[in-house]
Amino acid sequence: MRDWDDAYANSAHIPGSEKMPALWTERAAAYRAGLKDFRADITYGSGERQRLDLVLPDGDSKGLVVFVHGGYWMRFDKSTWTDLAEGARHHGWAVALPSYTLAPAARISDMTGEITTAIAKAASLVPGPIRLAGHSAGGHLVTRMLCDDSRLEPAVFNRIAGTLSISGLHDLRPLLKTKMNDTLRMTMEEASLESAALQLPRGHSPVTAWVGGGERPEFIRQSDLLANVWTGFDVPTHLVIEPALNHFTVIDGLKDPSSQITARLIGLD
Repeated sequence: MRDWDDAYANSAHIPGSEKMPALWTERAAAYRAGLKDFRADITYGSGERQRLDLVLPDGDSKGLVVFVHGGYWMRFDKSTWTDLAEGARHHGWAVALPSYTLAPAARISDMTGEITTAIAKAASLVPGPIRLAGHSAGGHLVTRMLCDDSRLEPAVFNRIAGTLSISGLHDLRPLLKTKMNDTLRMTMEEASLESAALQLPRGHSPVTAWVGGGERPEFIRQSDLLANVWTGFDVPTHLVIEPALNHFTVIDGLKDPSSQITARLIGLD
């Protein structure tokens, strides 16, 4: 029988991973300190974690990027990842980074609703096209925005020009077999409803599933699954497997204005 806990155990297979959260937090704080226009803790709801940060470019914005962080729906917040905004910000895009209520205080379906509201709030602050991006659990949350049960209002949904799911989770049913579900508390019904790969897409904006070639095989499978299934519904999908990168290094390119992943995020490729 397959060890599903090991299938999703990224940190256990990345040497030095225990030191990374502190490093991410330090880098993000240093980046914020150097920004000319940074707006912190914009409320999009009454919950303690229903806040987003907004990184603004020099001059007028070309549009809005919303980046949703990962952490298996149980860890981290917006302040850990601010520096990932630099690639898009350099090219003239505003970048919103929302926090959201984590498990066990919230169910995954609740988080989907919170990110819906966060995107609507950010969209009210920045005009123009919207590009969504998310890492790991964040990849799940942004692809849920594109499903036929999406609660985004048409005026916001129709602005979405592209979505980038980085190491995203698109079929949550295997997670029912992991110890982390003691915290997530998913049922089979919720896992199925919250799986983008099991839902019909609402529109036809491009979707890229981006994953590192050095990741756990399950994350490569999950990325391939979404790209494969949604292609059948005439969604322009792409699967990009970036060689050698692992679950944590795969997002580093978002900090680089000249990287391939930044170009894909803002529609330059």
